[in-house]
Amino acid sequence: MNKTYYIISILVFLLIVLLVFYIFHKKKVKDLKLQVTKLERERNLIVSTPIMSELSKIDVIIKNEKLENKYEDWKQRYDVIKNERFAHITDLLLNVDALIDEKKYKEAKNELLNLDMEIYKVRVSTDNLLDEIREITMSEERNRTIVTKLKTRFRQLEKTLNDNKRIYGEVYKYIELQIENIEKKFQDFEVSMENNLYDEVVSIVKVLDEMIAHIGVVVEEVPDIILLTDKILPARIDEVYKVYEKLTSKNYPLDYLQVPHNIEQIEQKIKELKDRVKILNLEDVLFDLKTFLDYLDHMLNDFDIEKRSKKVFDEIASLFKQKITKTNKIVEDIYSQIDDIKSMYNLSTDDLNGLLEVNNNLFNANNEYNKIINELKNKEQPYSVLKEKMENLSTNFEQIELDLNSCLESLGSMHDDEVRAREQLNEITDLLKKCRLKIHAYSLPIISNNYFVYLSEANEAIYEIIKELDKVPITIKTLNIRVDTARDLSLKLYDTTNEMIKTAKLSEMTILYGNRYKAIDNDIERGLDVATEQFFKGDYKKSLEIAISAIRIVEPDIYEKMLKLYKTDN
Repeated sequence: MNKTYYIISILVFLLIVLLVFYIFHKKKVKDLKLQVTKLERERNLIVSTPIMSELSKIDVIIKNEKLENKYEDWKQRYDVIKNERFAHITDLLLNVDALIDEKKYKEAKNELLNLDMEIYKVRVSTDNLLDEIREITMSEERNRTIVTKLKTRFRQLEKTLNDNKRIYGEVYKYIELQIENIEKKFQDFEVSMENNLYDEVVSIVKVLDEMIAHIGVVVEEVPDIILLTDKILPARIDEVYKVYEKLTSKNYPLDYLQVPHNIEQIEQKIKELKDRVKILNLEDVLFDLKTFLDYLDHMLNDFDIEKRSKKVFDEIASLFKQKITKTNKIVEDIYSQIDDIKSMYNLSTDDLNGLLEVNNNLFNANNEYNKIINELKNKEQPYSVLKEKMENLSTNFEQIELDLNSCLESLGSMHDDEVRAREQLNEITDLLKKCRLKIHAYSLPIISNNYFVYLSEANEAIYEIIKELDKVPITIKTLNIRVDTARDLSLKLYDTTNEMIKTAKLSEMTILYGNRYKAIDNDIERGLDVATEQFFKGDYKKSLEIAISAIRIVEPDIYEKMLKLYKTDN
């Protein structure tokens, strides 16, 4: 059973392989025959090319030897294609069919490639030949269509020219000559067409196209050119000259613009362009004229810039002159007194360096300003440049002014500090006098040692101020420290004096007030005795505290009452 199944499977497989091979073979043969059919169709299309019918048209119109020679050449080339190359293609087709029938498919495929290449070559040769023949047979219709359009365009241009004859000025007569030349070319076209001189016709049509295109440009551009050369540019040149002369009469430095030279060059160039227009050579003429107009407009704009720049320059220069003159005077005054200042005050290195830097920068600013003024006098630079230089100089000068103000503030501060120190010395001295008067006015039994220490420190601080003021030169920084120290010590002494006297007075007033309660209360008596003892020892604060505590037994608000009474008395 298994053996039978195995045999059947092999037979089925072989059958399938044979079937596939058969189908592949049939498809291969079919593809080859389809290619043959396609190439045969292409050959028939080449054979059907209407070369003979086109040659028959040539035979009728031959009127000159040149065309007759071309006709004979075309006939010979067609005979070669028809009798030799077509026959070769036919032989190749038959050979391919035979190879397919003989089942020589590989050879048939190679032959098909040769056949395809040969058909391609013959088709190219046939198409080229047909194009050459039709260049003549279709020449009349094609060229007449072109010339008709050219003539329509030409008549329109001619009408535009004649309708606007006045605006073309003297150039009109030169345009008329070109019009006549175009008319002659139209006549030449008719003669050539009549004699079947088709090579000449092509050349004439090309020339006509170029001449009419050129005359179109002439008709369009010449009015603008004449307007520019005869009116606009002369008027603009005259305007530039007038403004230039007006400004130069006011000493404006305008040499950098080279106005006379440039205008002379423009006028010369305009003359050359007008000569070119007369022979209708308009290449770049309108562009050049517009360029000249733009240049003249820019020149007028430059004049406006110079006028505005002069106004700004004059304003800045006038203000700057005032500033630098004032600053020069201030710095000169400082340096004329610098020895006196040095003898009065101990100037720091920073103070001296600051003054020196201001002086150097001011020297450079003066040089730069003088240089600008000289450039103006000698007309070396235009106002637009001078204005920018003056603006930069004025901006930089602001820093010099700031630095100078800083130096002046520093010097002024030294003087102010000295004056203030002398004033405060008097105030501090007066304060000590007041302290002494108060101490003497209220005879205290004892004054504490601390008070005398405070008094000594204050007196010594005052002495240090006097010593610093007597120095030559004065060191302001040290002087300020001495003044601050003395003021603080004096105020401390003054506050201590007031507080000590106040406490002593309150203590004495409280003890005297409390004596009325001695007889009625032993504790009050003992307390007041201790308070009195402390009072004469000079401990007024403790004396007050003990007296208040003793009396508070009978009068809780005794301190407030004594304080109010003290304020009333004082």
